[in-house]
Amino acid sequence: MKERENHFFELALESDALLIGDFTLKSGRKSPYFFNISSLFESGFINELSTLYADLIEEENIKFDVIFGPAYKGIPLAAAVATILSNRSSHAVAISFDRKEEKKHGEGGKIIGNVKDKKVLILDDVLTAGTALNQSIDLVRETGGEVVSSVVALDREESVDGLLARDLIENKTNSKLLSIARISQIVNFLNQTKKTEKAQLIEDYLSRQ
Repeated sequence: MKERENHFFELALESDALLIGDFTLKSGRKSPYFFNISSLFESGFINELSTLYADLIEEENIKFDVIFGPAYKGIPLAAAVATILSNRSSHAVAISFDRKEEKKHGEGGKIIGNVKDKKVLILDDVLTAGTALNQSIDLVRETGGEVVSSVVALDREESVDGLLARDLIENKTNSKLLSIARISQIVNFLNQTKKTEKAQLIEDYLSRQ
């Protein structure tokens, strides 16, 4: 496992962004873990988290014109990651984000910032079934942008109709869906840190997918 994944899991567990137990997800599915990126923000780890995003983007050499952060959690992510990348390169990095409700006056529209005829990198928090990410992709396309890649903090590696959600997103955009970490990687992390019972819970859950 890379140092990046280890560091992410350390931050997520320390901030209670990643909880292990018995949870019912928004979809109604039962899960032995729950991920809430807001806890990383609340714990003051946004810079460390955004650095992990920025490192991955640079390693993969993603070429883009603008970062899109879906409301609401994607907005601070987009701003923080753009700031880090801008400081490293000494080039301005543009961001864009959506409104929860379309604005009918002033500049109007569903999106703040310009994505028309731009190569767009989408940042989001977690990939489950891909519903939210698909909405962002559709919105960027509606407004004339081209999605060149998507990056999430955690890929839950969930299946949709027998296929991994990340594969469906990659097929839709013909581009990579990247993640700082995948949930299967936490099994090794938990075993290494002697949290074997929690590791078994995750392993059993993944084996049923």
